[in-house]
Amino acid sequence: MRAYLCAAAAAVALAAGAGPAAAATGAATRLPDVAECRTSVQGSEGVAVCFNPDPDLDLVQLHIECLQWWDPDVDGPSVPVGPAETVTLGDRCWKEIQEIWITRTPG
Repeated sequence: MRAYLCAAAAAVALAAGAGPAAAATGAATRLPDVAECRTSVQGSEGVAVCFNPDPDLDLVQLHIECLQWWDPDVDGPSVPVGPAETVTLGDRCWKEIQEIWITRTPG
């Protein structure tokens, strides 16, 4: 009787999705839909490093807003990032950078 109760409790726990194996499986299946990017600014130069963990092609584009009104803002070209690929994007302002960001779209 005891073995039957343990087996029934295990079946209920598995059906409910409880347990460490269910949590690990849920975390492993949630991958980002688009490339993940990290940006950095050093003086007047901005750099973004993007990695695509998704099995599909993604497009990333670097945007830089310059601090000075006379300094032209930067909208770089869209760059493809293949599966498990890393790309580095960079550009600069003549003077200081006010803001830097990346736009990502699934390819």
